Amino acid sequence: MTRNIPNILTVLRLLAAPAIAVFFLLMPRPFADWAALAVFILASLTDYLDGFLARRWQQVSKLGAMMDPIADKAMVVIALAVMVVFSSLSHWILFPATLILFREVFVSGLREFLGDVAGTLKVTKLAKWKTATQMVAISVLIVQGLFEHYFGMWTWGMDYQIVQDILAGTEEDPLGVRHLYNGMIWSTYGAIGLMWLAAALTVITGIDYFRKAAPHLKD
Repeated sequence: MTRNIPNILTVLRLLAAPAIAVFFLLMPRPFADWAALAVFILASLTDYLDGFLARRWQQVSKLGAMMDPIADKAMVVIALAVMVVFSSLSHWILFPATLILFREVFVSGLREFLGDVAGTLKVTKLAKWKTATQMVAISVLIVQGLFEHYFGMWTWGMDYQIVQDILAGTEEDPLGVRHLYNGMIWSTYGAIGLMWLAAALTVITGIDYFRKAAPHLKD
């Protein structure tokens, strides 16, 4: 195994994927959300950093080329599975998450079938944007859960009319309930919109990959 910083970052990103599920299983919320958000953002940043350093330091290796897409897919697939289970938006994100998971499984199987030929089908810029959009969407989903948790915590036990007056601006808001509510609403729309955008890009890149692979599937 080629041991260098880019490959170490890739392996750490791969290990971060199951850690997100462990956080939600073993830690109470919102601590699980904070831990998952921090690890997911740091791991997402290494997706750019490991490739940049490998090219900059001329440390591109077969191990890194093999592990990088696996780490990306593991992060997205596991994080999506966790969000579908724990997010209050699961009803809204289930179908786009299904499209993303279906595409990843389909393309992985296609790559395995093509073998050495799969290496000739280069990753496009749109595919990179697809991955970036998926990671941003998942991050916003985790943030939405945090806003939702703190809004519920600060309004717990409050009279319903008082909460409505605070949100309407006719009552003092020393706890910042209105800001939490606005953050929850905007992150809700943002998470759902980004998930559907990520799903659309995922399907488009999947079709493009299949179209390029089709000549190699003919007898």
